[in-house]
Amino acid sequence: MRASRLLSILILLQMRGRLSAEALAAEFEISVRTIHRDVDQLSASGVPIYAERGRNGGFQLREGYRTKLTGFTASEAEALLLSGAGRAASDLGIGAEAAAAQLKLLASLPPDSGASAQRVAGRFHLDPANWYTRAESAPLLPALAKAVWQEKRIRVRYESWKDVVVRELSPLGLVLKGGLWYLVAIAKNAPRTYRVSNILSLDILDLDFTRPKRFELSKFWSEWVSEFEERLLRGRAVVKLSPTGLKWLREVSPAAAEAVNTKHTRCKPDGWVKAEIPIENVAYARRQLLNLGGEVEVLSPPELRAELAAEAERIRAYYLRRR
Repeated sequence: MRASRLLSILILLQMRGRLSAEALAAEFEISVRTIHRDVDQLSASGVPIYAERGRNGGFQLREGYRTKLTGFTASEAEALLLSGAGRAASDLGIGAEAAAAQLKLLASLPPDSGASAQRVAGRFHLDPANWYTRAESAPLLPALAKAVWQEKRIRVRYESWKDVVVRELSPLGLVLKGGLWYLVAIAKNAPRTYRVSNILSLDILDLDFTRPKRFELSKFWSEWVSEFEERLLRGRAVVKLSPTGLKWLREVSPAAAEAVNTKHTRCKPDGWVKAEIPIENVAYARRQLLNLGGEVEVLSPPELRAELAAEAERIRAYYLRRR
């Protein structure tokens, strides 16, 4: 266990540069004192690792040093094969390369491990797209991936919700979320997010940029998603739901269903529940909650309740006229 952690510390320092003892301790969920002992052991074994004191200090490898201790265990190979999304590699223009890398990975393992990893690849398939949807066309994705890898500035024509704009960006990474691709790039000295399908044209400029040393794509994306969802669902509504309505709500609004599961009041004896749910706005909430039909009753806000009642009356009047 400790040997694996020592190797992981070494690889992290090689990938990210200088890291503080606190950051490493948080990464492995151990104490700072244990990190210091691990670093001492790495140094004693000949790894050129040194510490810099001060506010921005931390542990760092000697410039130019790289470890070759990156062999895969059988379990790691299986996880790697399972985590690789084939369509994502094809979208990025590296489908053939991904397939070749998988073959090389299998060939590099002991026979039993390779067979096990191959069984995983043959028995599990990841499909990130939702039901009844097709992946968006993203013809510019391979060029974007090239700019990300080569750390080249790009100029894009982008269709925002307001207008079509031209932006010069420093592309930091690409994210596949729910079957949709997003570009994370620096604009006006701050990381921002762009939907790839909204990029109308792309030029890769002959200009390099310096990638921020402390930037982590997964961390940024997780924080951005949380902030986006919180910003989007600022409204609140109080509703009553039948058991069937609660089941349907999971498909209509996962965020609302999670809120109900977290906190609700049971309305005896009919089995309905009362809860406060997050909504984007009245108009959008009306469209969502209409999907639940008579399995939901809105108690507040009054305007949402009134709009649902008016819409239900329009539907009723329409069908009465058609008799």
